[in-house]
Amino acid sequence: MSCKVMGIVNITPDSFSDGGQFFKPEEAIRRAKNLIEDGADIIDLGGESTRPGATPIGWEEEWARIELVLGKVADLGALVSVDTYHPETAERAIETGAHIINCVYAEPIPEMLKMLEGNDVELVMPASALSTRNPVLSNRIYLDPMIGFGTTREEDVELLRSIPELAKKGRVLVGASRKRIVKKLTGSKGGVGKNVGGNVAIAVWAAIQGASVVRVHDVNETVQALRVLRALREE
Repeated sequence: MSCKVMGIVNITPDSFSDGGQFFKPEEAIRRAKNLIEDGADIIDLGGESTRPGATPIGWEEEWARIELVLGKVADLGALVSVDTYHPETAERAIETGAHIINCVYAEPIPEMLKMLEGNDVELVMPASALSTRNPVLSNRIYLDPMIGFGTTREEDVELLRSIPELAKKGRVLVGASRKRIVKKLTGSKGGVGKNVGGNVAIAVWAAIQGASVVRVHDVNETVQALRVLRALREE
């Protein structure tokens, strides 16, 4: 079993999970460095919140937030992902050293796929957009089941249970960290950061089911859990 950990850095003033803690470039860079020290294999930089009810921003503002951070984080040694659905941002991110483009919407996927030609960049795409995949580039694509994007508790559970079948079609990335599913499954009323155990459980489940990457906020705890799981399996 080999499941990488993608650590999340939201360079936004309005993300639900961290409330703008890392909006300033120096704070985002420091956060990325800490996540790498905690064991993150990949750092995912996001310049626009995708929380329910968030106000969309243009690519120019999104890129302005990411640009000052991307180059510095790329120098830290981990793979760098940029979370964007704007092709303009994706193009500039690739030119600046991004290794992965993480696109949460299906509509821009055809244009994103074209950007993969002629370089080694990889793409995370919604599993629902699988039909638009270029077979030539299949080994550079991750399929995201999209937990928590307008889905019910029952739908999220089914998506998590579908990981083994999805893994037969390609590499799977699961991003369920700090989504409502933990509260839905447990009835917990804890605030942000109070459901770490549940989030780690989902990451471990995803890894056991065949996910190649788990995208998480709580990197240290997730890395520790996956290392224990890996050691037990090897024993």
